[in-house]
Amino acid sequence: MTDTSVSAKTEVKLRAAMDRLLAGKPQHSDGRLTKNNLALEAGVSPATMFRAKAVLADWDAHIGTHGSLTPGEARRDADIHDLRRQLSTAKKEITELNRRLTAATTIIASLHHDNQMLRTEREAADTVVVLPRKPGS
Repeated sequence: MTDTSVSAKTEVKLRAAMDRLLAGKPQHSDGRLTKNNLALEAGVSPATMFRAKAVLADWDAHIGTHGSLTPGEARRDADIHDLRRQLSTAKKEITELNRRLTAATTIIASLHHDNQMLRTEREAADTVVVLPRKPGS
C-alpha cells in the first residue's frame, strides 16, 4: 500500500526505518518501538511521519499483533521470567534444606546428650569394688 500524502522517498525511508526497528537493528535511535523513534530512525519530522497514514497503519497493525517489545526486550523479559522461576525454585530448596538442617541439629544434640549420659553410666559401672575375702577361703 502506497501513501500519496508523503513522497515516495519519505515512504521508503519510513518503511526502511520500520524494518530496522522491528528487526531490532536501529541505526539512529535507542530501538524502542515508538512512533517517535520511527520518525527519528527515518530521519523525518514527526509531522511528516504522521502524514504517512499507510506506513502508520502498517506500524499499528504490527504493534497490535506483536506488541511493542523489541526482540531484545522480549528475550530480556523471557530471561527475567526464567531467572525468577529459578530463584523461586532455589528459595524453596533452601527453605527445605534449612528445615532439614534444623531437624538434624536437634537430633545431633539429643544424641550427644544421650552419649554423655551413657559414658557417665559406664564410668560408674567400670569401678570395681573389691569385696573382702571370707576368712578361710
